[in-house]
Amino acid sequence: MTEDAYRRVTYDITLAVAHTLVRCNPAMTFIYVSGAGTDSSEGGRAMWARVKGRTENALLALPFKAAYMFRPGFIQPRHGVRSRTKAYRVFYAVFGPVFPLLRALFPRYVTTTEQVGRAMLKAAKQGAPKPVLESPDISALASEAPAKH
Repeated sequence: MTEDAYRRVTYDITLAVAHTLVRCNPAMTFIYVSGAGTDSSEGGRAMWARVKGRTENALLALPFKAAYMFRPGFIQPRHGVRSRTKAYRVFYAVFGPVFPLLRALFPRYVTTTEQVGRAMLKAAKQGAPKPVLESPDISALASEAPAKH
């Protein structure tokens, strides 16, 4: 994909939706799933990382009650979740059985669909400790006990 096409899909559409949402309800929490390796400086060599960084920076500048950028690395599908992308399905089929080893060797880059979902719900309902959450932050947020009301 060219940078222009990737920018349209990743930045332009996301920001169009975000601007509409913040105009309709600035008291909401916005959660964006970006990815490990995203470049917040917007000046790195990897095109996708620059575009994702620009997207994150623009979202964080909007006047939402809160905005969180989730940057998971390898996400192990759980509970029957399957990617629609054939290459990912093959990747998960090959590496799924060694997930515990991957998690032990690369804890900064490995999480599960369940942990991402739990962390997103917790961030939306109760907030998160910081606006940009890497895989270890996602896992930690997902495992925290719910706040007492």
